[in-house]
Amino acid sequence: MANYQSGMLGGLRKNSDMQDLLKMEKDDQNAADAIALFCYTARKFIGAYAAVLNGLDTLVFSGGIGENSALIRARICNGLEFLGLELDPSQNEANAPLISTAASRVSVRVIRNG
Repeated sequence: MANYQSGMLGGLRKNSDMQDLLKMEKDDQNAADAIALFCYTARKFIGAYAAVLNGLDTLVFSGGIGENSALIRARICNGLEFLGLELDPSQNEANAPLISTAASRVSVRVIRNG
């Protein structure tokens, strides 16, 4: 139940697939809220771990959403500039292996599974 009926699905009571949510976002406030909560939660955990680790050298996105959604990666990274993270929008859109700028103190990578 915790893995399949909670999180975004628990809040939406319908499909929780990120691609579908992004398609529904403009017309469905619940979908928009679920996406915003997902990104906020990811950003919160990144910030917490960065605090515990006394900084951040590399941020890695992987898995289905992390590998395939430039928009979600950008939304998660938005607000993490204080860590020295600077995303390269064109590299991010291209799903390049390295999506941070050359000037970024934090490297941001997309690692493909399999």
